[in-house]
Amino acid sequence: MSDSTLSSRTVLITGATSGIGYETARQLAERGATVLLHGRTAEDALAAADALVATAGIDGDRLCTFAADFARLDEVETLARKVAAEHPHLDVLVNNAGMAAPERHTVTADGNEIAFQVNFLAHYLLTCLLEPALTSDPGGRVVNVSSALHRTGSIQWSDPNRARRYSRLAAYAQSQLALTVFAADPRVTAVSVHPGVCDTALLPLYAHEGISPGEGAAHVVRLCDPAVEIVNGAYYDRDTRVDPAPGATEERTVKRLGKLADLLVSRSTA
Repeated sequence: MSDSTLSSRTVLITGATSGIGYETARQLAERGATVLLHGRTAEDALAAADALVATAGIDGDRLCTFAADFARLDEVETLARKVAAEHPHLDVLVNNAGMAAPERHTVTADGNEIAFQVNFLAHYLLTCLLEPALTSDPGGRVVNVSSALHRTGSIQWSDPNRARRYSRLAAYAQSQLALTVFAADPRVTAVSVHPGVCDTALLPLYAHEGISPGEGAAHVVRLCDPAVEIVNGAYYDRDTRVDPAPGATEERTVKRLGKLADLLVSRSTA
């Protein structure tokens, strides 16, 4: 089934090999979009594409695969270059890849707390690098898959790595708050969405049971549709626009986060 508003769209989805990312890819491809599937490894991305063709009857010509481990920012840079070279006209970037913060404080080779890097800094870098490819046509946008847990978070400006005091829930919430704040960055048109508590690998952070990844993905897909008008920085709880955490859209906070992220990704990729 192709959908006229999505059939000519090119969408990059990070973390598209399982859960909400995989279901978002399936639903967008079913509606006629060209979907760029990102996986942590090339094998993961190819397996996801093969599964979409075999089980969902998706036309393989609509799928392209890319790989990058978000715990390595040099791989994120390579991913951005490859996507921009092969798809210079990108309509939507879905920043979906995510991980639960580990029990023990873990720092990447780039020197960043791992959940902050994988869930936020890698997406920040990817979005900034893809900004020239992201179309300014009506409907061009970034969709950050965030979480209601961002409301419990605080950004530790002087210790974003949480080296002094680490808790996995606080680290995860900080990464989701940063992703939500980043949606209000004026450089790109972006929104963030909490897709609901879904039965994915992240479920233990939230509850014992959740809705299916497909139900959660439907809320992401809706925001990819150019027929759905969005306001930069808006936050959606499933399909309803609500206010994010207090201060998340304040210009001062958005600028401060941009400066911190620039520092952390340039330090890592210099």
